[in-house]
Amino acid sequence: MTPAARLSAAMQILDRYLAGSPAEQALTNWGRGSRFAGSGDRNAVRDLVFDAIRCRRSYAALGGGETGRGLILGGLRAAGVDPAPLFTGEGHAPAPLGPEDDGHSPEAGAEALDYPDWLAPALAADLGADLAAIMDLLRHRAPVFLRVNRNRGTREAAIAALAADDIQTEPHPLAETALRVTANARRIQASDAYTSGLVELQDAASQAVIAALPLVDGLRVLDYCAGGGGKALAMAAAARLRLLAHDADPRRMRDLPERARRAGAKISLLETAQLAGQPPFDLVLADVPCSGSGSWRRAPEGKWLLTPERLADLCRLQAQILRDVAPLLRPGGWLAYATCSLLAQENEAQIAAFLAANPGWTRQSERRLTPLEGGDGFFVAVLRRDSRR
Repeated sequence: MTPAARLSAAMQILDRYLAGSPAEQALTNWGRGSRFAGSGDRNAVRDLVFDAIRCRRSYAALGGGETGRGLILGGLRAAGVDPAPLFTGEGHAPAPLGPEDDGHSPEAGAEALDYPDWLAPALAADLGADLAAIMDLLRHRAPVFLRVNRNRGTREAAIAALAADDIQTEPHPLAETALRVTANARRIQASDAYTSGLVELQDAASQAVIAALPLVDGLRVLDYCAGGGGKALAMAAAARLRLLAHDADPRRMRDLPERARRAGAKISLLETAQLAGQPPFDLVLADVPCSGSGSWRRAPEGKWLLTPERLADLCRLQAQILRDVAPLLRPGGWLAYATCSLLAQENEAQIAAFLAANPGWTRQSERRLTPLEGGDGFFVAVLRRDSRR
């Protein structure tokens, strides 16, 4: 495909996305109908689509409208590329530019930094002077991070094994197990280091959350909102645990047994109905559903789907999960609450409300991570139950 044809393809996919189709579904449907597109073409079109979704407001302003054409045109202008030589209408190129394609510089604030107006007051209050810098980072593609599985080898061994497949990495300070990929990230899943379980894809801030937990050999641990199991696998590599994983939707855990096998980890899966019969746990991690505002660069569609009503529902669910998991802990046990949110109402405010309503619990630690530290935005608080209760 020519560069201009790639632009046309991205426009078509974005129009489907703007009409309500999930971006991944729109990309898949385009790929099935475009057998002529090679892997390089598919990767390039994918990048164009997700760059446009991350920067949806500012690109629409620069490109003259919130359409597939407007977003792609705005992206070119944002990058300082003259679109005229690509918009020729020849072959599979986009139609030539007209007066309707005139754009304007995005207004400072939410439009220029690509976030919803209704969230501006909360983000300003919670992020303060860091607001603009954090929001700008969330407009760009996330770094690729790996977690070294210490059950399989050392960080140095992982760096060497990856280098043998021409994948360049460097240690990252957020976690002792974290590597940032600096070259050839798309080769990771075919590499020996990955297929042997020596490394796993996991954001560095997510790894820092696990490093904040009081994990020691012998603990009985529950990952309550396990999802795909990335944090359960990281815990399994941090200590010799009796580890169980649960999710309200067990389908999210369908790949976890195979991932655990590859990692050399033992993780038992629990259905919701089985929780009531379990003995008390030493530690429960509740990585709860949230706005995802700390990971908008990885999942940019969520930024535009979030509404005040949806956020309120999430906050109610988070509070309910805290109430549900607290009785699962033994006296003296730890409850770890985590989100990938930057918003205080999902983080510090939830912990404060829980502690106010539940005497006998104390806050052991609390940390909020932002993209300024390199990884995604995350929050983790570790609470301890009174040993006499």
